[in-house]
Amino acid sequence: MGASPLGRALVIANPTANRGEGAEGAAFVQRFLDSYRGATTAHRLILTKTAGDAQGLAREAAGFDTVIALGGDGVIHEVVNGLMERDVSSRPQLGIIPMGSGNDYARTLGMAINDPSGALAQLVRGHAAPLEVGRVNDVHFMETLSFGMDAAIALDTVRRRQEETTSQHGEGLFITSGIRIFSEGSSGWPCRARFDERPEITLPTVIFAVQVGPTYGGGFAVCPAADPSDGLLDVCYNVKIPSRPWLLALLGLARFGRHASSSCVNLLRCTHATIDFETQPPCQVDGERLCGTHFEVSVIPRALRVIVP
Repeated sequence: MGASPLGRALVIANPTANRGEGAEGAAFVQRFLDSYRGATTAHRLILTKTAGDAQGLAREAAGFDTVIALGGDGVIHEVVNGLMERDVSSRPQLGIIPMGSGNDYARTLGMAINDPSGALAQLVRGHAAPLEVGRVNDVHFMETLSFGMDAAIALDTVRRRQEETTSQHGEGLFITSGIRIFSEGSSGWPCRARFDERPEITLPTVIFAVQVGPTYGGGFAVCPAADPSDGLLDVCYNVKIPSRPWLLALLGLARFGRHASSSCVNLLRCTHATIDFETQPPCQVDGERLCGTHFEVSVIPRALRVIVP
């Protein structure tokens, strides 16, 4: 790619991200790339119009060295899925300009959040690292897959943002949804789970997260040691059903990863998991709803070259 760190770059931007700040961010990026010719050898910026656009654009990104996703975890999730549909030999590297509410993948990568100028500077000066991607059934994920009450909370935060029923964002939004849903309590969603070659176990699922990076919900460190370069998925699940007060306490402890020492939860690492629920549980993958009762989960090591600071 010569002296240009990004080469031929395609920017896929969600203008509605973060209550419309995505449009301002996209305009800034366009001005920057037009004026700073050393960053790319050629560039194009496309604004998404509807859900699914970003995935299609990334899938068809032939002839580009870099695809940059501008927006929240939703548009990044779409871009990752589009890139993973491309043959590895013609798969562009990924850059992100995080302009969302949760921004958990940005935290994993160490990118400047809701700061397009700062994120662009990191992309131009950064380097590409080969990072893993998770896969559940036929969907790829770059950060998180979860089942049970934590998934219900994540889906509730997405709904509240889309319906614009709240001015909260990030961890504040997650906490208020969490307090309401955890206060309702749950008898769990029983499942059978097998991790790699370990014996099958039966779980009373209330909390069940499979992570590429450490956090979900705008910074909750559910798997604090998760590393997207180690070729392993990190898993956190409950082994018994806590009381409602203890569920709320776990929510607070998880903000800083201190839930890991609780006797209610177990943490492990694996490359593959098979999970079967008796009834369909709440399930989210990078904040998007996923339906079903049977889930095949695996990791694809070194799947994407991702620009990191």
